[in-house]
Amino acid sequence: MANLAINGGKPVREKPFIKWPIFNDREKELLLNVLESHDWGIISGDKNREFEEKFSKFQDAKYTTTVCNGTVALRIALFAAGVGPGDEVIVPSYTFVATATTVIESNAVPVFADIDENNFNIDPNSVEQLINERTKAIMPVHFGGAPADMDKIMEIARKHNLVVIEDAAQAQGSEWRGKKVGTIGDAGTFSFQLSKNMTAGEGGAIVTNDSTINNKIRSFYNCGRKPNNPWYLHFEIAGNYRITEFQSAILLAQLEREAENIAIRNRNAKYLDELLSGIDGIEPIIYPDHVKSSYYLYIFKYDKSAFSGLPKDKFVSALGAEGIPVIAGYPFPLYKQPIFKDKKFWPNGCPLSCHLYNGEIDYTGINHPISEKACETGIWFPNLVMHGNKSDIEDIAEAIEKIKKYSAEI
Repeated sequence: MANLAINGGKPVREKPFIKWPIFNDREKELLLNVLESHDWGIISGDKNREFEEKFSKFQDAKYTTTVCNGTVALRIALFAAGVGPGDEVIVPSYTFVATATTVIESNAVPVFADIDENNFNIDPNSVEQLINERTKAIMPVHFGGAPADMDKIMEIARKHNLVVIEDAAQAQGSEWRGKKVGTIGDAGTFSFQLSKNMTAGEGGAIVTNDSTINNKIRSFYNCGRKPNNPWYLHFEIAGNYRITEFQSAILLAQLEREAENIAIRNRNAKYLDELLSGIDGIEPIIYPDHVKSSYYLYIFKYDKSAFSGLPKDKFVSALGAEGIPVIAGYPFPLYKQPIFKDKKFWPNGCPLSCHLYNGEIDYTGINHPISEKACETGIWFPNLVMHGNKSDIEDIAEAIEKIKKYSAEI
């Protein structure tokens, strides 16, 4: 008789976790308000304006601009910060591809830094080794919702007069030493894509405390317009990156619950830390007290030697079969993606062939041992898992222990 669910046995859990995204009657109420108002766009409506004001307060930022997605948010933030041809921007090699491709969209060159094994965030020591006369900016990613070491990042930036753009796509409400992320650097970007803690299906936001940067953001996302000028007067190459009043309505409702949801995810994460720390071969990433994560992801390291040599992909499949939502993580660091290996950027080889760029870069020669190890051993639980009750969290540990006990059967 089979023991493990992947072999036909009874799974630890047959009851599904909560269905994502989470919503209630508040979203319905605000959506209906927008529908009946006939003000479906943010030019005439008031929901987006209200959300921007409330999100600014939530993030302790002076200014917020909503945009159509988190990738666009990064692109606009780079433009507003003055990143362009001839520049290099340092990004982590363990992140979603948009962190690096938006740099290319700016006609600048992404340079990859390794990560810290303790949190999977960009390693400041690696960053400093990459700085040269072409370096314009650092883009730390607050991976999984946990802030990068912003003390060291800002120290390096001040030392070398660099711009800092925080990729906080996964980190709404996260804090570094009591300060909300996104407001520590020159600008910060957020995503409201379907899987994010706060979601409108798609959407993004840029926050800053710098009025000059904010003015550039407001122009770029709105077709190059400037305040107090005629509608059909455009001052620079830009686009329409606005969201709708429908998305803003959903985000208003989501924001009302987010502080409470962050507390729920943190409470469950701490309990899961306790349970998983007792399992040989499983090492949860536990953050220090000065880090407050929004827990978009719960991350742990898997040591296959403690599971009869069971490869990570088979462990992940077995855990999913036991009824636990789980993500295998990135298969390899960004520098191994075809777009970087083959340098498939703009036509004619830009930005590398740009006459303003005097550097050389070979992505195939990069080897980041910590990023490579993170791809080999890192496993993620999605945020929806952290919205369960105590029994749900215990099911996770029980499923892992079960796989460990019978791992030789796979």
